[in-house]
Amino acid sequence: MIPVLAVDDEIFNLDLIELALMDNGIKVEKALDGEEAIKKLEEIEPYVILLDLRMPKKDGFEVLKYLKNSKYKDIPVIVITANEEEKHKALEMGANDFLSKPIDPKELLLRTLNFIEMYKQKKYLDKLVEERTKELKKALKLLKETELEISERLGIAGEFRDVETGMHIKRVSRYSALLARLIKFKKEEIELILYASPLHDIGKIGIPDAILLKPGKLTEEEFEIMKKHTVIGAKMLEGAEKYPVLNVGKIIALTHHEKWDGSGYPNGLKGEDIPIYGRIVAVADVFDALTSKRVYKDALSPQKALEIMKEGKGKHFDPELFDVFEKNFDKFLEIRKRYQDKDKTPHILNLLEIVR
Repeated sequence: MIPVLAVDDEIFNLDLIELALMDNGIKVEKALDGEEAIKKLEEIEPYVILLDLRMPKKDGFEVLKYLKNSKYKDIPVIVITANEEEKHKALEMGANDFLSKPIDPKELLLRTLNFIEMYKQKKYLDKLVEERTKELKKALKLLKETELEISERLGIAGEFRDVETGMHIKRVSRYSALLARLIKFKKEEIELILYASPLHDIGKIGIPDAILLKPGKLTEEEFEIMKKHTVIGAKMLEGAEKYPVLNVGKIIALTHHEKWDGSGYPNGLKGEDIPIYGRIVAVADVFDALTSKRVYKDALSPQKALEIMKEGKGKHFDPELFDVFEKNFDKFLEIRKRYQDKDKTPHILNLLEIVR
């Protein structure tokens, strides 16, 4: 049975409406005033509301005003009145149709059935839109997860030739996203740096093994070659402006070794001339590098790393960013704990083992 709510302070009129609509698959719910009508709405979901305008307590205009500013605003309302001025006012307030008194039972039935069918179609379309929206959200979520996975795997491809572990990529991306969130980046920008930061060292693919895997300190000449990984990475991601993740990845690859005081590389950018993405990843990358074991050094404790990084505030690092990092240090430690290296062996050795 399809529910229809009839609202009138005259019981006779309610009985007349019920009689006109009976035997048509319609169940008439009755209310004697506006207050009772509003309470009924919380119990049922009528497909049509038949509304008298002149009633005690809350009249039809008050009910109509309530309806059009509530979650029930899409329910069709047919007002019942003998007054032309009231009819026009009700239509201006959002009523869908009107019936003149005295009511013609046949007209009442036909108009009610028409609006019931319209509301059925609306409910069907709303449900269809809701289902499609859920499917779209699911697809977008999968797309974002795929984008992050591809970005991380591209980043790891660079690390396969380095002595860093794959979890370095995950930690740096999460540190970067956390820092972006703490400085009030929008959700879309936080996701962007999460997905793009794994590409920060992709340019290491172009650095010779003799330099990349050297266990000792690099010579000045070797370090100049090593610094080129920033430019190589940017070149690899060049021409991808229509792909936000790759475009931001290019910016990060090129600028994450720039320093606040202008002493960084490859372009010696200074202060806010360094893109914010590069400044964020600089903090994340240095913290992870200091607290990770490498073939040429032992890992430092987080607290020791923080002490060293403090010396670089305003020199290496954006001072405001570093203050946020230090103030929320415990949150970064949580990420470090969650993404610990499962295998301490450098990737290059794992790869050689597979080849054997």
